[in-house]
Amino acid sequence: MQQEHSSKSEPSRRDFVKGAAATTAAVAAAATMAIPRGVYAQGTDVIKVGLVGCGGRGSGAAQNAMNGDPGVKIVAMGDMFEDKLAKSHQALTADPEVAKRVDVPKDRQFVGWDAYKGVIAASDVVILATPPHFRPLHLQAVLEGNKHCFCEKPVATDPVHLRMMMKTSEQFGKNGKSLVSGLCYRYDAPKVELMKKIHDENAIGDIRNIEVNYLTGGLWSNKRQDAWSDMEFQLRNWLYFTWLSGDMIVEQHIHSLDKMMWTKKDVPPAYCYSSGGRTVRTERPQYGNVFDHFCTTYVWEDGTKGFAHARQWAGEKHLCFAEVSDFVYGTDGVAALQSHVITGKNPWKGKTNKHSSVMYDAEHVALMKSIRDGKPINNGSYMCTSTLVAIMGRMAAYTGEKITWEQAMNSKEDLAPKAYAFGPIPLPDVAVPGTNEYV
Repeated sequence: MQQEHSSKSEPSRRDFVKGAAATTAAVAAAATMAIPRGVYAQGTDVIKVGLVGCGGRGSGAAQNAMNGDPGVKIVAMGDMFEDKLAKSHQALTADPEVAKRVDVPKDRQFVGWDAYKGVIAASDVVILATPPHFRPLHLQAVLEGNKHCFCEKPVATDPVHLRMMMKTSEQFGKNGKSLVSGLCYRYDAPKVELMKKIHDENAIGDIRNIEVNYLTGGLWSNKRQDAWSDMEFQLRNWLYFTWLSGDMIVEQHIHSLDKMMWTKKDVPPAYCYSSGGRTVRTERPQYGNVFDHFCTTYVWEDGTKGFAHARQWAGEKHLCFAEVSDFVYGTDGVAALQSHVITGKNPWKGKTNKHSSVMYDAEHVALMKSIRDGKPINNGSYMCTSTLVAIMGRMAAYTGEKITWEQAMNSKEDLAPKAYAFGPIPLPDVAVPGTNEYV
């Protein structure tokens, strides 16, 4: 992967704050297009969509793209592994009606390290859904190919590549091309309405504290096969290697942290401190070097504190308590983001979508409509900000130190391997707070 050449003047927290208000307003406007399935943007011309990364989320995003506009066709697919691509293609073509909109012959099925290049060349819109480490490289190629993009979260796994992502994402919109983020809650119409209550109507008064929880069970893992090299094993189990996923706080908990940031109008926290570790998932090398829980406190200059809890615990004897919830505590009330309820001086209850798929489709409705209308969307600012907030929390937990926004922004941490090739690759060490140092 291309390495960054640092400039004399690194971006600061003030640079992020500068454009936050305008970006938030634009995102909120786009999110109002989260219309029900079956109601589409105008136009009948085919929009050719290519998929880079054929796992479960990528395959789901391809279906969401077809739900987003009747003129969408999937025309190219790419993955590191042929079996993953074949499984995805089989799933997408299992329904005869859906299969009519999947036109991916063998010569538009691309496998290997450079698979993304063929997909980009064949498509109008590119879905990026590989392990997050590769997102900066792939988005740069989408930009150079002058294509629209749906970019899954998170968008980098370390600060060096996050800064690359910032520079690349800034160019979308200016070039007439849309960049829509996979941080799907921003396109959930009930939450857009709730955020208007908080921001525009001051329904809960001044925000004092925010609590976000992402407490879940375990996720998938693949036992190593004899034929797999070290690199293949890590790629096929990318969730459990920090260089590939960013750890669970970056890969999954970012949804909660993004809602926290949305509440704060994308103004970054001044600093954070955190704890975390491996309590349940301790087996090596099966679970790589990631933690299985984080408890992070984010602090803003105005005194607001955000308390962020995340874990992935699968108990052997019983199920661990699970909850995904977000609460915003203000001087005049409390907003429950997941249930769309405000209690206090100005009580309110919003609607809730019957199916979670609605917000996933809504992202693509907005993307395809922006293409039809010639009015590009760029979600680059907030997707980069929220990713760095998550990386910042991981850095604090791994080191045991308080990490400021400026430290996270200017960190030289680069998790890229020495070479992108199948063969031996060291098993990364598990971080030990108080031993690992800020880089």
